[in-house]
Amino acid sequence: MSTFESWVVRGQEEHSRSFSSMFHEVSGFDPRAGIYHSLHQLGPSYEIPTRPDLNTAHYVLSHFPSGDVAESKVAFIDSVTNRRVTYAELSRNINSLASGLYHALGIRKNDVVFVLSPNSVLYPAICLAVLSVGAILTTANPLNTESEIMKQVRDSKPKLGVASPEEIHKLVATSIPTLVTTRPQLGGDDLVSVEELIECCDPAEIPFIQSSQSDSAAILYSSGTTGTSKGVVLTHSNFISVITLLKWCIDSTDSRNDVFLCFIPMFHIYGLAFFGLGLLCSHISTVVMPNFDFQGMLESIKTHRVGNLPAVPPVILGLVKNPKPDNGLESLRRAGSGAAPLSKELVDAFREKFPWVEMRPGYGLTESCGAATFFVSDKEAKARPAASGRLLPSFSAKIVDSETGQALPPCKEGELWLKSPTVMKEYLANAEATNTTLDSEGWLKTGDLCYFDEDGYLYIVDRMKELIKHNGYQVAPAELESILLSHPQILDAAVIPIEDEEAGQIPMAYVVIAAGSELTEEQVIQFVAKQVAPYKKVRRVRLIPAIPRSSAGKILRKQLVAQSQQQVLSK
Repeated sequence: MSTFESWVVRGQEEHSRSFSSMFHEVSGFDPRAGIYHSLHQLGPSYEIPTRPDLNTAHYVLSHFPSGDVAESKVAFIDSVTNRRVTYAELSRNINSLASGLYHALGIRKNDVVFVLSPNSVLYPAICLAVLSVGAILTTANPLNTESEIMKQVRDSKPKLGVASPEEIHKLVATSIPTLVTTRPQLGGDDLVSVEELIECCDPAEIPFIQSSQSDSAAILYSSGTTGTSKGVVLTHSNFISVITLLKWCIDSTDSRNDVFLCFIPMFHIYGLAFFGLGLLCSHISTVVMPNFDFQGMLESIKTHRVGNLPAVPPVILGLVKNPKPDNGLESLRRAGSGAAPLSKELVDAFREKFPWVEMRPGYGLTESCGAATFFVSDKEAKARPAASGRLLPSFSAKIVDSETGQALPPCKEGELWLKSPTVMKEYLANAEATNTTLDSEGWLKTGDLCYFDEDGYLYIVDRMKELIKHNGYQVAPAELESILLSHPQILDAAVIPIEDEEAGQIPMAYVVIAAGSELTEEQVIQFVAKQVAPYKKVRRVRLIPAIPRSSAGKILRKQLVAQSQQQVLSK
C-alpha cells in the first residue's frame, strides 16, 4: 500500500471510529478535542477512492454511461441554440481534444492552460481534456479587464490560452498562443478553434499520462471581494473527493432524474465542480445558459421542465421579489443556494411563494473545493431556515475564538476551521497567505464567523473581515442586509463600515429601491432602527441603481468602500 493510500485509509478509519466513541451523537462535537465531526457516512458505494494514480478526468469518464444509453442520454443542452450533447459525444469530444492538446499543441503534464469564456456546452469538454493530459486548468471571469487578465497570466504562467471569440482580444497583449472556442462569424481566419481540433484529432490517440491524486489540477482565483484575489491550487484528490460527495448528495436527495439549470459560471468553483465535473458522474442532463439573465432563466425552466435550480442569493431574492405570476415554474422540485449566505427571512419568503419547491442552502468556499455543509432532507432544512446544513461526510470542523485560540462548543460564535480531503493544497506562489490560512495540521481557517447549534447545524454570521466595529460592539452587515431586504420596496442592499472619529466605525447602507418607489434615505434608517439594538443602527444610507456583485453573487464591498471614501473626499 502506498503512502497516499495509507493516509486516506487511516483517515477513513479514524472517522469511522469517531462515530461510536469520540463525539456527541446529535451535535457531532467532541469536547476533548474541540472538534465537530460529520454525522453522515458515505457508505461502501461512495467511498472516496484511495488509488494514488487517479486523474480527475479519468475518474469522471469512468462514470459515464456506456453503449446505447451513452448515445441517447443528453449531458448538456444550450439554452439559446437548443444544441444537445450526449454523453457519448461528450466523451469523444474530451478524448479528441485531449489528443489535439498533446500531439498538435505540445501540452504536457503540469503545463497551465488558461480558459477565458462564458458558459457553453463546450466548457466541460475543454476542462476535462486539459485535466486528461495532466495539465493544470486555470479559469478567469470574462468580465475581467485586460489588466486583470494580464495579472492572472503573470501569476499562473500558462502555456496556452482558450478563449471565446468575444473575449480573445483580452489575451492578445499576453502573447500566449490561444485557441478560440468557436470560429467567429466574421474574420478569425488565422485562429484555430476548439471545434476544429475536436473534428480533426483522433479520440483513440489520447495519450497515457502517469498521474497522481496529489498532482495539481487547477488554479482557481478567489473572488477578492474584500482584498486581493489569490490563486487557489486544487489537486486531483480535492476534485475526486468533492465529486464523490456530490454523487452521494444527488442520490441522498433523489435528484438523479432532475433536469438541472446551469447559469452559475463554470470558471467559479461552484459551477466547475458542480456542473463541469460532478453532475456528469450521476448522468444528469443540464441546461446551460451562456450568460445569466432573469427572464432567460424563467424561460429555460419552463421550456426544459427544469427540476433542480442551484442558485445564488441574488437569484433567490429576484424570484421572491418578482411581481409577475409564477406560471411555468411548476416543474421545479428543488432549489439550492451557495457562494454567499442566505438569510432566514429570504428562505422563509421563498418557501411561502414556492411551497412546492424544496430549498436547501449550503456552504463551501474555493479553498474547500466548494464543499462543506449541506441539508440532506427538506424536513431538516424547513426546521432550520437560518442554517446552512450539517457537515458533509469526511469533513471535520472547529469553531475557534480569534483572541484566545480556544476551540468552542455548540452555540458559541467564532472562526470556522475546516479539515477534509477537499481542502486546497496552497495559494499559488504565496507562502505567507498559505501559512496564514492553513495551519500545520491541515486546518483551513475560513475567515467566516459561525457557530454550530446543539444538533450540529452550521450558522453563518458573517465574514470576520467584514464585521463593523462600533463603540466596541461587533455589527454583522449580513444581519442588517437581511432586515433591509424585508422591506417590500427594497430590491437589494449592502452594508459597509464607514470610519467615524467617535465610534470607530458606523454602518452605512447602499440600497436599491423598486421602480416608482418614493422611499427616502431617512425612512430606510428609521425602518432598520425600529428592529435592532441602538449600536446596530444604520447611520447613513445612499440610494443607488445596483449593488456591485461578483459573478457568484457576492457583494463587492471593497468597491462600495472605495466609493464611500471618494464621496467623503469630494465633499
